[in-house]
Amino acid sequence: MKRVFVLNGVNLGRLGVRDPDVYGSLTHAHLAEHLVGTGEGLGLAVEVRQTDSEAELISWLHEAADESIPVVINPGAWSHYSHAIADAAREVGFLVEVHISNIHAREEFRHHSVISAVTQGVIAGMGLAGYDYALAHIAATA
Repeated sequence: MKRVFVLNGVNLGRLGVRDPDVYGSLTHAHLAEHLVGTGEGLGLAVEVRQTDSEAELISWLHEAADESIPVVINPGAWSHYSHAIADAAREVGFLVEVHISNIHAREEFRHHSVISAVTQGVIAGMGLAGYDYALAHIAATA
């Protein structure tokens, strides 16, 4: 099976607790379990990781680049200003950016992602199903 990373950034470990009206009530642990099962059904070996450390996320992107592992990434708020993450993401061979909420319908600062320019695609506003769509896209094209 093709190995795929799902990398979640800052505050996403708080799923189910933080703003459930925006992000839903499913916890990150439940999301991870679901994505591993979804991946298996698509022939993918999915590894879900979450961090509140920008340096750790960059290390994971380097690992993915070095090992040619496709990535689904939700950098959280780092999407809007972390050029360091964007630089590391640029090295990944196949990258899909996911946002649970529609970042374009929220506060002005959320409307732009510095990560988007280095991805193969962006999925926003589809809730947690956006991750499923990203995995299906990777299974079909990467």
